[in-house]
Amino acid sequence: MSYKNNVVDKSYQFAKLSVHLYSHHSKNPMYRPLLLQFVRSGTSIGANVEEAQAAESRADFRHKMAIAYKEARECAYWLRIFADTEILPKQVCDPMHEKAHELVKILFSICLAAKNPQPDN
Repeated sequence: MSYKNNVVDKSYQFAKLSVHLYSHHSKNPMYRPLLLQFVRSGTSIGANVEEAQAAESRADFRHKMAIAYKEARECAYWLRIFADTEILPKQVCDPMHEKAHELVKILFSICLAAKNPQPDN
């Protein structure tokens, strides 16, 4: 049985969806800067999670995961804005918002666990 890192996989999939969303909905020059900010934060989640996998220290790991958590929250914010202002249809935003919120919860849990001191073995 192979081990799969849930947050690594989910953040990578979210990044791919973010790029896809941008490439299909950025034709309107008025919305392009907003969508570009979204895709930056959407891809940053996975990039920071990936960097955390090679962290030099526990503090470095916590820091990278905290950045990923903030970026996930930012994505959820942008998706709410897109849906509420009808920049994008709700049927596009809602599934992405659910995925962003799921990442927020996972990353929050990781950040909390990483703050607790590890018992000596």
